[in-house]
Amino acid sequence: MAERTPLLNYRLYTAPEPASSGGGSRARNAGQQPPPKKLSTFFGVVIPTLLSMFSVVLFLRLGFVVGQAGLYQSILMFIVAYFIISMTVLSVCAISTNGALDAGGAYYMISRALGPEFGGSIGIMFFFANICGSALYVLGLVESIVDIFGFPPTGQTTSSTQVLPQSYWYELLYGTVVLLLCLLVCLVGADIYAKASFIIFLIVILVLGTIFISFFAVSPKSINITMSLGNTSEASFTGFKLSTLKSNLPPDYVEDYTTGKMMNFAAVFAVMFNGCTGIMAGSNMSGDLKNPSYSIPRGTITAVIFTYIIYNILSLMISCTCERLLLQKDYDFLKDINVWHPFVIIGIYSSTLSAAMSNLIGASRILYALAKDDIFGKLLMPAKKTSRGGNPWAAVLISWVLVQLVLFTGKLNTIAGIVTIFFLLVYAAMDLACLALEWASAPNFRPTFRYFTWYTCVLGIIGCGIMMFLISPIYASSSIAFMLIMLLVLHYVSPSSSWGYISQALIFHQVRKYLLMLDVRKDHVKFWRPQILLMVANPRTSTQLISFTNDLKKSGLFVLGHVQKGNLDEMPSDPLQAQYDSWLSLVDALNVKSFVSLTLSDSVRHGVQHLLFISGLGGMRPNTLILGFYDDCVPENGLQQIPAFTCNSSSTLNEQDCSLQPNFPPARNASSPKALSGKEYVAIISDSIKMLKNVCLARYFCQLNKTELFSRKNCEVSIDVWPLNPLRPDSANYVDTCSLFLLQMACILNMVRSWGSAKLRIFLCVESGNSVGEQDKKLKQLLSQLRIKGSIKTLHWDNVAALHWHKQMVQEDSSEGNFANTFPSNAMKISDDYLMAVNRMILEQGAHPAIRFLYLPRPPADITLHERYLEQLDIMTKNLGPTLLIHGISAVTSTDL
Repeated sequence: MAERTPLLNYRLYTAPEPASSGGGSRARNAGQQPPPKKLSTFFGVVIPTLLSMFSVVLFLRLGFVVGQAGLYQSILMFIVAYFIISMTVLSVCAISTNGALDAGGAYYMISRALGPEFGGSIGIMFFFANICGSALYVLGLVESIVDIFGFPPTGQTTSSTQVLPQSYWYELLYGTVVLLLCLLVCLVGADIYAKASFIIFLIVILVLGTIFISFFAVSPKSINITMSLGNTSEASFTGFKLSTLKSNLPPDYVEDYTTGKMMNFAAVFAVMFNGCTGIMAGSNMSGDLKNPSYSIPRGTITAVIFTYIIYNILSLMISCTCERLLLQKDYDFLKDINVWHPFVIIGIYSSTLSAAMSNLIGASRILYALAKDDIFGKLLMPAKKTSRGGNPWAAVLISWVLVQLVLFTGKLNTIAGIVTIFFLLVYAAMDLACLALEWASAPNFRPTFRYFTWYTCVLGIIGCGIMMFLISPIYASSSIAFMLIMLLVLHYVSPSSSWGYISQALIFHQVRKYLLMLDVRKDHVKFWRPQILLMVANPRTSTQLISFTNDLKKSGLFVLGHVQKGNLDEMPSDPLQAQYDSWLSLVDALNVKSFVSLTLSDSVRHGVQHLLFISGLGGMRPNTLILGFYDDCVPENGLQQIPAFTCNSSSTLNEQDCSLQPNFPPARNASSPKALSGKEYVAIISDSIKMLKNVCLARYFCQLNKTELFSRKNCEVSIDVWPLNPLRPDSANYVDTCSLFLLQMACILNMVRSWGSAKLRIFLCVESGNSVGEQDKKLKQLLSQLRIKGSIKTLHWDNVAALHWHKQMVQEDSSEGNFANTFPSNAMKISDDYLMAVNRMILEQGAHPAIRFLYLPRPPADITLHERYLEQLDIMTKNLGPTLLIHGISAVTSTDL
C-alpha cells in the first residue's frame, strides 16, 4: 500500500532518480521542476525592505512630518508606527519559520494559516495595497521631477534645467514613462531586479551619507521657496541651533501646499506610515529566495531596526537645523542643503524607483499565487502564465495595467491614506493568523522563531485597527466591508483545499474545553433535549428517516450509527475507514447536522451495544435510540431521489459523490436474508432499555415526503399522538413516564420550523363507564402545565376494549411505572382480533396524518416471547403510514421555571 509523507512537501528529502531511467525521462523531470531559488537574505530581503521603507518618506516627506507634527509628535508617530509593524514582524517571523514557504509572501502565509476564504480576501487586499503603493512611489518620483525640472506656473524660470511643462496630463505622462521602466525590469525577472536593487541600494546609502555630512558641513543660508499664488518667500537653514530645535518641538499643523487640505495628526501619520509599509517587501519575494524560512525573519528585523534608527536621527537633525517654514513649504529642502544638490535628486529617483519596482513585482507575485491556488477559479487564469525561467510575466502585465489606472488620481497625498489602510488591514490579518495558530495549540505549530506571544499578536491587531480608523474611518470601514464581502463570496465559490483550516483547529480546541465543562452531574430535566443514535443498516434505504430524525433532535446530539459484521482478526485492515467519506458526503447531501459512528462487530446486537457505550463524549452522549422497524417490506433506494447523488448530472461535485456511492451496498431485495433475526432485534430493544436509553421504532418512513406534504393547499397536516399503552389499556392513567415522553417528542417535532404548521392531535380513549369529562379536563390541565398546544380527541372505544383479555381480570393498582415497564407473559395472550381492532380504530381517525406517535410497550423478559411481541407490534401498526413507536424511560418534562 502506497503511503505519502508530508516530508516530501517540505522539500526535506528528494528521492534519487533510479539509474535505469533513460535520459528522456530525466529531461522531462528536469523540465517539470521549478526553477531554483536564487536570492540570499541580503539581496532578497534586506535590500528590498530597506529601499521600500526609505523611498518617498525619507527624501520627500520626512521634513513634512517634522514641520507639521513637530519633533515630539514625530518621534511619537515613529514609536507608534514601529510598534505596530514590530508586532506584525514578530508574527511574520513566527509563521515564516513554521514550514516551507512558496510564492506569495504574506498571502501565502495567511491563506495557509486561515484557509482559502480569509487568505483569498486578504490576498486581494494585499495585492491592491501593493498596486496603490507602486503608484504612490511613482507619483512621488514624478512630483520630485516636476519640482526640479518643471516649468513654473508663473513662467519665470530660476534655472536652465526647468524645461518640463507642468499639467495634470503631462505629469500623468511622466508617471507612465517611469512605470514603463519599472515594467521592463520586472518582466526580465527577479534576478535582474535584485541586481538593480543592489545598485540602487549603494546609491541610497551614499546619498544618505552625504545628507548627514551636509548638516555639519553646509553653512547657514536662506532658501527661496514658492508660496501659493506664485508668491516667493525665504526660509533658513540655520545649522545646529538650540532656538531652531525649540521652535520645532511642538506641532504646527497647516495646509499641505500640494493638496490645499488642512493637516492633522492622522493625516500626517498616514503619509509617514508609508515609510513603514515596506516590511513585506522581502516576504513578497518568498518564491525567489533560497531559504525563505531563514531569510525572511533575519532580513526583515535587520531592515526594521536600521530604518528606525535612521528616521529618528534624521528627524532630530532636521529639527535642529531647519526653520519650520522651510519644512512646511519645501519638500525638496534636503536637495537645497546638500553639499552637492544632485546627490539628493539621484537618491530620490533611485529609492522611489526601487520602491515602485518592489511593489510592482510584489503585486505580481501575489497575483500569481492567487491564480495558482485557483482561489477565484478561471477569473485569474491568465495570471498563471510564466516564462521559461519561472517569471510570472502575465501577472506583471496585469499589475502594471492596474498601477497605471491608479496614476490617474494624480496626487501623492491623495492615495497615501488608502495605501496605509490597506497595509494596516493586511498587517492585522497577519497578526490574526499568528494569533489563531497560537490559540489553536496545534502540536505542529512550533516555529523556530519564538520571540512572540499571543498578546503581541493582539496588540498588533488592536494597534492596526485603531490607526485605521484614526487615519480615515470611511476608508477603514469600506476596506473591512470589502474584505468581508470577499470572504463570504470565497466561502461559497472557492474550491476546497488541502492546506488545512485553522478554523477546525480552533473549533477543536474550544469544543474540547467546553466538553470538559459540560458536567453530567448538573443535568436538569428543564434543559433536557433528545440526543439520538439512529441505527442505519443501509443509507440507501434510510434517507427519509435520517432527515426526519434531524428534525426531531431539537439542537441535540445526532449520531448516525452503522454496524458492519466481521472480525478484524480475519481482515488485513479496518474496512470502515474507507467508508467514512461516503457517509460524510451523505450527511452533506441530506444537509443534516449529524456525526457518523461506524463499528465492526460479530453481530448487530453487540455492535449496537458498542455504539451505545462509546458514542459521544462527556455530557454529549445519546439518550435515545431509533431503529427502523423489523418487517418484511422490501426497502426502496432513497438515494436516487437526492440530486447530489444522481449520476446523470455532469457537475464536478455530483461526479465526486457518485464515485462514493459504491461504498454503500445495494438495497436488499425480497429474497436477500436479513442481517439479524427478529429475536436479536427485540433483544437490542431490551438492551437499550437496560442501559437507560429511550427507544423509538420507526415504520413506513419511506412513505414520508415532507415537501409534498406541506405543499398541499387547503389540506391540514396533523401529528397524531396516542399516549395509551395498547397492550395494557388504562384510560385513567396518561401521566406515566412513557406517555409524557411521547408527548414531549411530538411537541419537539411540532416546534421545528418546517413542522410548525402541523396540528397536534392527542387521542384520549375512554370507556362509557368512566367520567369522560373529568378525564378530558385532567388531560387539558396537564397539557396546559407542560405548555403543549394541541387538540384533544376523545374516543369511546368500548367495542375495542371488549376484545381485550384484561376485561375479564381484576384491575390492578396502577402506579406511574407499572404501565410503562410491565409486560407480563400472559399479555402474550392478547388476541390478534383486539390488535386489529386497535389498528382499525387508529386508521379511522380522519385523514392520514403526517406522523403517528404510538406507545411502545416494554419487551417481555422471557426471550421465547420476543417473536410474539414483534408480531403484535406488526399487527397493531400495519398500514398506518409513517409511525414512531416510542418507549421513554427518562423524565423529560418540567412545570418549573
